[in-house]
Amino acid sequence: MKVHSAEIVISAVAKKQYPKSALPEIALAGRSNVGKSSFINTLIDRKKLARTSSKPGRTQTLNFYLIENKFHFVDLPGYGYAKVSKQERAKWGEMIDEYFANRKQLQAVVSLIDMRHDPTERDIQMYDFLKYYNFPVILVATKADKLAKNKKNQQISRIKELLDFDDNDSFVVFSTVTKEGKEEAWHAIEAFI
Repeated sequence: MKVHSAEIVISAVAKKQYPKSALPEIALAGRSNVGKSSFINTLIDRKKLARTSSKPGRTQTLNFYLIENKFHFVDLPGYGYAKVSKQERAKWGEMIDEYFANRKQLQAVVSLIDMRHDPTERDIQMYDFLKYYNFPVILVATKADKLAKNKKNQQISRIKELLDFDDNDSFVVFSTVTKEGKEEAWHAIEAFI
């Protein structure tokens, strides 16, 4: 998809702030510093619509991005090692749970993991959660440019094995640097919008 129009609509912390639109939504989930904002920026060919940072945990709200007036990307707070209090992390968890439980517009979840490493315990928990609640998943393995070519297939197999990956889900190897996987990611997303 060629994106001509993309804007942030709202950074929400509660259901009452969600956009009133009935447009389909694609949520993005992943640990802090996995590259959710960079993924969005790469797909829409913008450098700074979604705020990126070298400090993990910058996304602390549900950020709704309107794309081509057709659908929303919903960037969820990252999970994992962000340097925030347990209380703050618990609030994020409640925010995310509320979104997943109540949002009828949610069509699929892009679950991002760092391809260079085995999925973390939280990556596995997120994938299990999404499968338990029957959300379609587009698994995006980020930072592919940082892995040697001869290691990629081995790591893909390892990730799929550790997640008990459902072959009905999409698996995209992705790099914001080389743009590898950009077309495949759009193809997978467009099936839900």
